[in-house]
Amino acid sequence: QVQLAEFGGGLVQSGDSLTLSCAASGRSSSSVTMGWFRQAPGKERDFVATINWSGYNTRYAESVKGRFTISRDTAKNTVYLQMNSLKPEDTAVYYCAAARGLNMYTEGEAYDYWGQGTQVTVSS
Repeated sequence: QVQLAEFGGGLVQSGDSLTLSCAASGRSSSSVTMGWFRQAPGKERDFVATINWSGYNTRYAESVKGRFTISRDTAKNTVYLQMNSLKPEDTAVYYCAAARGLNMYTEGEAYDYWGQGTQVTVSS
């Protein structure tokens, strides 16, 4: 079992930066694939980024590539999402997720554990 808790959401202006954190706890929480997803009001949940257990491999949605960076500190069992050049369309609830598999998954169904989510609002 893995427990996830997100931190760092808030209200920012267009062009600002924000860093989200996801603290993982529980058995084998340091050896799982981690991902970030987001869900805007009235829309489906979308993949944002994923990182493998070692932290050396990452994958991003096209909409955030070049602006967002996912990283992990295995010693702290924490995954980060650095978000730069934020746009109003980035407004959403951001969820951290963990998958028991070793691949970098872009489908939410591949993830076994989810955090409660943190709201990010970008004003224009």
